[in-house]
Amino acid sequence: MPRTYLVWLSGALASFLGDSMLYFALGWAATAHGGAVAGLVLTAVNLPRVALLLVGGAVGDRFGARRVMIAGDSAMLVVSLLLAAFSYHLGAEPWLLITTGVLIGVVDAFYLPASGSMPRRLVGKDRLPRALALRQAGAQLITMGGGPLGGVLVGLAGLAGAALVNAVTFALVLVVLITIKSSQDLPAAGARQNVLREAADGVRVGFGDAVLRPGLLLVAAAAGCLLPVMPLLLPLLAREQHWSAGATGLVVGAQGLGMVAVTLGVVRRGPLGRPGLMAACGLMVAGLGVLALALAPDSGAALGAGLVTGLGNGLFSSHIGPLIMTVTPESHLSRIQALLTLVQSLPLLVMNNVLGNLAGLAGVTLAVAMCALAVAGTGLLALASRPLRTTRTGLEPVRKPE
Repeated sequence: MPRTYLVWLSGALASFLGDSMLYFALGWAATAHGGAVAGLVLTAVNLPRVALLLVGGAVGDRFGARRVMIAGDSAMLVVSLLLAAFSYHLGAEPWLLITTGVLIGVVDAFYLPASGSMPRRLVGKDRLPRALALRQAGAQLITMGGGPLGGVLVGLAGLAGAALVNAVTFALVLVVLITIKSSQDLPAAGARQNVLREAADGVRVGFGDAVLRPGLLLVAAAAGCLLPVMPLLLPLLAREQHWSAGATGLVVGAQGLGMVAVTLGVVRRGPLGRPGLMAACGLMVAGLGVLALALAPDSGAALGAGLVTGLGNGLFSSHIGPLIMTVTPESHLSRIQALLTLVQSLPLLVMNNVLGNLAGLAGVTLAVAMCALAVAGTGLLALASRPLRTTRTGLEPVRKPE
């Protein structure tokens, strides 16, 4: 990996750890005011993020991802410091939590597309799968540890302490971004249009390309039917089956272990085959794992099902991400990343509510089984797309022995 990428990734993962702890702290503080306030805080983050994502992608391509990220980190540094000061003197008032959520959502709408495009801007196409797998493995490990660390931090220093730690991570990333050479990130050349038209052009390019279109649809299906299984349906299934909280947590950990194992394999040796084909196969494996979870007679069997689900999810995500990023035109890197984030966010918002209500009306087992069939069926349907199935884009060429 290029040194520039490793430096940037270290700062980005440090910031992600700070965000994970802050999100836990915000959620914990919000629940003290009741479920309605907690829901408002989550909506305050997600609503502006989803509404402004496409505009954020267009801004990233117009002005350069590095500049947008510097502005975003500077803004979040100020927000974190103000949150620490206000919460220390006034407490975690609902208006403060909701306002913070709105500010985080607005900044994320511009920051996430720019940050998502950075690996392509800093790493050559031949190393991109390894670079993205390394980032994914780091993010997965942080996701597994961010909640417990956030709980310890909140217990010791409260919301103000979590905000201060987050401010330190943003300052670290800000220093990293300033030191990275600007030649690595140049704004897109060409005629400038209205920002909204440029955002719409990103949607046109994304859904007009023979490889990007099925790739984005696969991501949307995985977001809607696979991502809600562990955080939403597994706890409901565990309560229905009378599994303990500890055993349920181990199932989540097994899923994370499976994902990390596959992504570290990609870091070590590169893609495991044609990326579109591997992504489709990954969804089929994940679907089988979710089906095994629905039919698991006890928590021990659920542990194995979680591991299989993680292996399939890791196979899917470690191949579909590099494929989408490699196929994306240089002029649309941030916009396609914004579209990628959007096709994950919208199905997740909808399906969390649909699956929650379905579990209550028809039973959790049926809801989990339907997710399994949808995920595996989507992977099977993806094989019908010849451009997706046969493309070798993002797959490193095999070097012949001399």
